[in-house]
Amino acid sequence: MSGTLMTPLRLMLLDDHDVVRRGLELLLTQEMHFEVAGSFTTSQELFAALQVEHADVLVIDYSLGPAEVDGINLIRALRVRFPNEKILVVSAHYNAATVALAMKAGAKGFVGKAQGHKELARAIRAVAAGRTYLSNEMASEMEAGGRSSELSTGERALTEDAKLSPREREVLRCYMDGMSVSQIAVKFSRSITTISAQKSAAFRKLGVRTDNELFKIRHLLEGK
Repeated sequence: MSGTLMTPLRLMLLDDHDVVRRGLELLLTQEMHFEVAGSFTTSQELFAALQVEHADVLVIDYSLGPAEVDGINLIRALRVRFPNEKILVVSAHYNAATVALAMKAGAKGFVGKAQGHKELARAIRAVAAGRTYLSNEMASEMEAGGRSSELSTGERALTEDAKLSPREREVLRCYMDGMSVSQIAVKFSRSITTISAQKSAAFRKLGVRTDNELFKIRHLLEGK
């Protein structure tokens, strides 16, 4: 057994920010037994690559550009078309609600971009081995979800999944990323009327009436 070579874990990366993606490539290729088999800026490129070759772990960003399928829609699409692929989400948006949505959609792990690269390596190995993985910080935050008794009505709405539907949460995420209602409609292949209704419903549930009020509580929605 001493002469047995360990097969490298084949990774595919998806992130629309070139500097971030190249940084991930560099860090991960320095890890023992990791091989970056593909690195992509669009979900279309990732899907095309997966049609011809397999990866042990897909390391994907949660939030991509306006024209991209991303978030829970991307995770669900990957699970339907490539059910054997294991998905690890690496994102700047890592509050408990977002993590819960991603895991429910089919992700096997979630790591915040603020975490160190060693934590990312641990997450990749865990997911490749068939285990689920959450960072210690995120696991603690989700376990402490019951602490909302001291929160305001708006804060509770932002931290409890039951308050906003997955689609309402995705619409708000894109809206706060600077996308217009019409751009969000194109992104999710829905009508402008539908997106406007989902945005209005989310505002009502959060107890906000204007864009300014929404952006004042943005840090709560994004877990910052």
